[in-house]
Formats: sequence, C-alpha cells, structure tokens
Amino acid sequence: MNKKPFQVVYEDNHLLIVNKDPGILVQGDRTGDTTLLDVLKDYVKEKYNKPGEVFLGLVHRLDRPVSGLVVFARTSKALERMNEIFRKRQVQKTYWAVVRRKPPKDADKLVGWITKDEQKNQVTVHDFEVPKSQKAELSYRVLGKINEHYLLEVNPITGRPHQIRSQLAHMGCPIRGDIKYGYDRAVADKKIYLHARRLYFLHPIKQVGAPDRPIICKAGLPNDPFWEEFLELDTEIYNDKNLDFTFE
Repeated sequence: MNKKPFQVVYEDNHLLIVNKDPGILVQGDRTGDTTLLDVLKDYVKEKYNKPGEVFLGLVHRLDRPVSGLVVFARTSKALERMNEIFRKRQVQKTYWAVVRRKPPKDADKLVGWITKDEQKNQVTVHDFEVPKSQKAELSYRVLGKINEHYLLEVNPITGRPHQIRSQLAHMGCPIRGDIKYGYDRAVADKKIYLHARRLYFLHPIKQVGAPDRPIICKAGLPNDPFWEEFLELDTEIYNDKNLDFTFE
C-alpha cells in the first residue's frame, strides 16, 4: 500500500482522528485485507518510535465504501470514555450523501426499525417494529442540487449498521454507487457517495483546572471531481440542542 489511505485530522496523547479514504476496511473481516486499524498502529509505532505492540482502540466504524472521519483512542482510559460519549449520544455526527432522486421533503426525520441478514451483511428497514429489530432514527436536509444530483446533510441519531444507506434507500433515495441498497450501477473503485463530514464532542480527558475542550473536526472530501463540485453547498451549521455544552 503506497499511498496512505488516511489523513490525520486531529491527534494528541489520547485521541487519533483520521479522514479515511473509501475502499479500506476499518476493522478486519473474513477477506483478510489490510485494515485502517493496522495501518494506523504502524503509523503510531513509527511516528513515536514505540517498542512492542501499539494500543489503539476503535471507537466506531465506517463501512468499507464510505469515506470520512473515524475516531481512535490511544489510551484505554480515552477508549472507555469515548465509548460512553457515543453510547450516550453526546456527539454530533454529520454526513454528506449524494442521491439522484429528490427526497419527498427538503428536511425531515426518518424513523424505522432495522433487521440484519448476517449472511448477506445487509439490513432491511421496516416501517413498524418487528421481532429482533432495532429502532433507527436520523434527520436530513437537502443542501442543494448540482449535476442532476442532490446533496443531503444527514445527522444520525442512532448508530445502527448501514443505517444511513438503508434509510435513505427506503425513502426512495439510494446513495450514488450503493448497489447493495438500490442504486442502479456501481461507480469507480466500488465506493459510494457517503462521507462522514463532521464530528463534534467534548474531549474525553479533562485537564485539571481547565474548561472542557470541544473537539470539532471536519473531513475534506475524497480526491474526486464529482465530489468536489458539491463544496460550494457547504454550510457551517452545528446543533447543540442535544448536548450539555455550547460553543463559546
């Protein structure tokens, strides 16, 4: 692997947050392919000249064809606290998704119940609760239209597998390139046009005598001319209503 499949967005003694390229696994699966976790352990080992095994805890995941922000913890203390932050939903996650069909509304909240087929690694969205289903919620808004496609800003409220991909498809708006969830054709490198764009949370490790530190990260878009057309639609809107802190 010549080109690094990531760009470091934030790094300190406790956290490592990177912008992942589409196409690389975050964590190992049955393919046995190189993972982002492996690559980043090598990065930390080399940068800090660390002997032996490097500790790096995965806080959350992105699907292989998805790009954008992924959070890793460099200490067990940070991992435990970041897991709690995500569990309590004290984090704002903002995604960009490109779809060809216009959503029914310019902004809406989607609520469904998801079941997963482990063999196919695919989920189904139901309008009502069914046995072994998990509730899935997200909100979206249309940022604009370019090149006959619509850019959606998506904020997942729950963190279910394939949630954004399946819920947008269930609405009738599969993500560009996502043939698993109904888009009509694949795109180059089997990527899909879903990008983890922004993250906002309080740093998990408090400093004595210092105020809480909000971490605000933004991931640049993949090196892709189609993606780059949508940059003109970007807005810097953060929503703190579900968090116990605000920007200064």
